[in-house]
Amino acid sequence: MVKKDSLIKGTLILTAAALIARVIGIFQRVPLEHVMDKVGNSAFGISNTVYLLLLVVATAGIPSAISKMVSERVELGRGNEVKRIYRAAMKFGMIAGLVLTIGLLLLAPVYTWLAGTQHATLAIRAIAPSLLLFPVIAMMRGYFQGRQLMMAGGVSQVVEQIARVVTAIGFVFALHGWGYGNEKMAAGGALGSVVGSVGAFAVMVYYGVKLRKSDERTGELERAERSPGRSAAGGPPVLRNNREIYRAIFRISIPILVTAMTVQAIYMIDQTLLTRLSEWRFGEEKTLTWLAYLTTNAQSIAGIPPVLAIALSQSILPVLSAAYASGDRSRVEKQATLALRIGIFSGMPIVLLMTVGAHAVNGLLFSTPEASLIVGMLAGGTIFQITMMTSNSILYGLGQQRLAMKHTLVGIFIKLVLSLILTPLFGVYGLVTATALCFMFSTMTNMMSIRKRAGVRALGDRWTGFAATVLLLSAAGGALVYAVLHLAAPLDGKWPYLLATGALGLLICAVYPVLLTAFGVLRADDLESYPARIRRVLRPFLRFARGGRRANDAV
Repeated sequence: MVKKDSLIKGTLILTAAALIARVIGIFQRVPLEHVMDKVGNSAFGISNTVYLLLLVVATAGIPSAISKMVSERVELGRGNEVKRIYRAAMKFGMIAGLVLTIGLLLLAPVYTWLAGTQHATLAIRAIAPSLLLFPVIAMMRGYFQGRQLMMAGGVSQVVEQIARVVTAIGFVFALHGWGYGNEKMAAGGALGSVVGSVGAFAVMVYYGVKLRKSDERTGELERAERSPGRSAAGGPPVLRNNREIYRAIFRISIPILVTAMTVQAIYMIDQTLLTRLSEWRFGEEKTLTWLAYLTTNAQSIAGIPPVLAIALSQSILPVLSAAYASGDRSRVEKQATLALRIGIFSGMPIVLLMTVGAHAVNGLLFSTPEASLIVGMLAGGTIFQITMMTSNSILYGLGQQRLAMKHTLVGIFIKLVLSLILTPLFGVYGLVTATALCFMFSTMTNMMSIRKRAGVRALGDRWTGFAATVLLLSAAGGALVYAVLHLAAPLDGKWPYLLATGALGLLICAVYPVLLTAFGVLRADDLESYPARIRRVLRPFLRFARGGRRANDAV
C-alpha cells in the first residue's frame, strides 16, 4: 500500500524539494556565465524566462484545482468521479503541451524580433520540446497531492533539476570545446530542460504505477464508490463529463494562475522592453550588456530571498482557511498576522545579504562584479515580492482569490506604464525601479484588503523599530563589506568576495535578532506563536528586549 503523507510532512517535503530545486537551478547559471559571453548568457536567460512563463500559464493553479477536487471526492467516496477527473486532466495536459510546443517553435522568431533579441531564437526553440511533458507532469502532481502523496511531486522536482543542470552544463561545455558560437551554446544549455522533463516524467510514471497497483490491491476507490452513505452526504456537485470537469477546474485555477505568473510576467516584460526602449539612447553594446546582467546575474540572485519565506508562510495557511471557515475571527487575525511576520522576519535577513552584499555576492558567484548595482536593486525589491506573495496566499485563505487577481493585474499595468516612462531615461535601472514599485503597490493593496476583512496589521506599532533595525544593519553591513574587500584585496581571485559575503552573513545572523528584540519588534509574548524549536533559538535574544529581565521572565 502506498503510504500517505500527513499535512505537516507533506508541507516539509514540498518545501525541501522547492528549496533544493531553486538552489540547484541558481547555481547552474554560475558555470554557464563563465564559459559564455553576454550574447550567450542573455540568450539562455531569455529562453529560460519564456519557458518558465509558458510553464506557469500551462500549469499554475490547475494542479491545485485538481488536488482540491480529487481530495474532496475521495473523502466523499466518489471514486469513479476521481478517475474521470484524472483522465480529463491528463487529456488536457497532453493537448496543452502539444499546442505550447508547436506555438513556441513557430513564434520564437516573432518574439525575438519584437524584443530586438534575435540571438535568442535558437535557444527558445531548443527549450520548446520540454513543454510537451511538463503540463502532463503538472496534472499528475495535482492528482497525487489530492491523494495525499506529496513525495511524488517532491522527488520529481529534484530529479528534474539535477537532470536539467547536469545536461545543460555538459552540453554547453561540450559545444564550447568543439568551437561552436555562443548562440548554439545557449541552445545546448536550453536542451537541458528537455532532459529534465523526461527525468521528472519518469519519476511520475513510477509513482503512478505504484499507486495503481496499490489501488488494485486495496480497492480503495472502488470500495469508496460502493459506500452510498458517504456519496450521498453532499459536497461539491457531481461532474459527469469533461466539459463540467474543465469548467470546475478553470473556475478554481484562473485567479491562482494570474497571481502565480506575476513574477515571470514581469521578468518577461523587462527582457522584452529593455533593448527596444533604451538602445536608441545608450547604444546596442550597452543595452546587450545590461540584458545579460539582468537575466543571468540579477534575476538569478533575486530568486533566492523569497524561497524560504514563502514556504514558511504558506505552511500556516491551511490553519487560516479552517479558522475562516469556522467563523473564528480572532484566530483568523492571529494566524494571518503570524504568516505575514514569518514572511517579513525570515525574508529580510536574506534580502539584506543580497542587497547590502550585492558586490560581494555577485563577484563570488559570477565572473565579474560589474552588475552589482542591478543585482542590489532587484534583490532589494524582493521584500515587497515576499509580502505580495504572502498576502496573496492570505487572501486565498479568506476566499478572496479574485481580489488578489485584481490587485495583481493593476500592479502589472502600473509596472508596464512605469517601464515605458523610466527605461528610456535611466535604462535598466528605471526598469528595475518599476518592478519594485509594482510589488510595492500589490503589497499595499493586499494589506489594505486584509486589514479591512480580518483586522490584520503585519507589524502595527513595530514598523519604526523594524525600520531602525534594517537601517542600522544596512549601514554596518555596508561598512563591513567595504572594509573586508579592501583588506582582503591582496588575496586576489574569489577570496575577497567569499570573505566579505561570509563576514556579512555572520553579522546579520548575530545582530539581526538582537536588534529586533532591542527595538521591541520581537516580543516575549510572540514566542508562543512559533514552533518549539524556533522558540528555543530566539529565547536567548529576549534578554536584549526593552524591559529585558521582565521580558525574559514572561517566557
